[in-house]
Amino acid sequence: MSTIITDGRADKIKLFSIKSPQMSAFHITWMSFMVCFFAWFAIAPLMAVVREEFHLTKPQIGNIIIASVSITIFSRLLFGWLCDKIGPRLSYTGLLIIGSIPVICIGFANSYESFMIFRLGIGVIGASFVITQYHTSRMFAPNVVGSANALVGGWGNLGGGLAQIIMPLIFGGFVAYGLTPHMAWRYSMVLPGIAMLIMAFVYYRFTQDTPEGNILDLEKQNGNATQEKTSLKEVLLDLRVWILFLIYGCSFGMEITIDNIASLYFIDKFGVSLVTAGILAGSFGGMNIFARALGGIFSDMVNKKSGLKGRSLLLAGFVFFEGLGVMLFSHLDVLVFAILTMLLFALFVKMSNGATYSVVPYVNKKKLGIVSGIVGAGGNLGAILMAFVFKMEDVSYQKGLFYIGMTISVVAIISLFAVPLFVKKEEPVL
Repeated sequence: MSTIITDGRADKIKLFSIKSPQMSAFHITWMSFMVCFFAWFAIAPLMAVVREEFHLTKPQIGNIIIASVSITIFSRLLFGWLCDKIGPRLSYTGLLIIGSIPVICIGFANSYESFMIFRLGIGVIGASFVITQYHTSRMFAPNVVGSANALVGGWGNLGGGLAQIIMPLIFGGFVAYGLTPHMAWRYSMVLPGIAMLIMAFVYYRFTQDTPEGNILDLEKQNGNATQEKTSLKEVLLDLRVWILFLIYGCSFGMEITIDNIASLYFIDKFGVSLVTAGILAGSFGGMNIFARALGGIFSDMVNKKSGLKGRSLLLAGFVFFEGLGVMLFSHLDVLVFAILTMLLFALFVKMSNGATYSVVPYVNKKKLGIVSGIVGAGGNLGAILMAFVFKMEDVSYQKGLFYIGMTISVVAIISLFAVPLFVKKEEPVL
């Protein structure tokens, strides 16, 4: 039986197939996103070495964390707009090539200032998420779009966890080969940059924008009939977009914050080694192998019975328990309990991420790219605000986490009042 519905989008996810354009896009986009996420956070588990070399203070590390996520706000907006204009294939190819440059070149940093500039440039890579979500939203039908978006997002985000584990091992390999630690971290960063260039070729060669073909080609054939028009003002005035922006700031903002600080947190608080800290921090990102997918799968399940109202309520619940988990984690001083609690709140963080982008395709089908970009940018703004908390000399990581967790739970409660707004304005996906 065919898995393709009348407009070309797949109504089933065939995980072990790459024959159709839908499944080729599915697999190549999550692999590209994984490489991007790996490269984005590749330096994070090596920050203890960088801190020693450049004699970084706590506020300076906070500034570096802010730099790593701040430019992503603008790049997500830009590439969301580009997806609507030229399609995800060309957008992703360009991003992979451009993003590889600061990843490889960060090894030339010789001071706190130059290191922060390169870290700022690497943040552009974060736009890969928006393109990933856009591409699967264009390829999969409403009955599975939540699961598809969550699967590619979760498996891609797994790159952050893999970086925490693999980069200290690569670093150790270079040290064992005879390089000094101050040279080893620089050489280590070349490898993820090369991986990005390889994926740029793969994406350009083996994907297409939609089931029918590439957006620019279709526009040439049909005029502009393939693009439904709506104004940017309509998107910017849509309250639902900003509610999701805020929610994603709480969920994805928390995720990339932990990706940035977890290694240092475990080293400083529990006195573990660089490799052990990387493994512990990597376990947080490793939850993406299934947790984000669960958010999308559960969202699709409740959608069958309760529609968009069910999706929205489920999302609010996930975010609420995420906040409670973060608050509990901040109070734990026994390593094993801290690890278990971190994994518990990681489950809700990542399910919240998946559930958010199960709602996004329902907001504005005509401007899916820019809506995805705005909501995605919310995640980075959340991370920036959290980084400012950790930058304060008189606020410990433990206190900062407690305040952030409390804020997240309050936002979840407030978002419950927005559920009727989503249901009232519900429209079909794409």
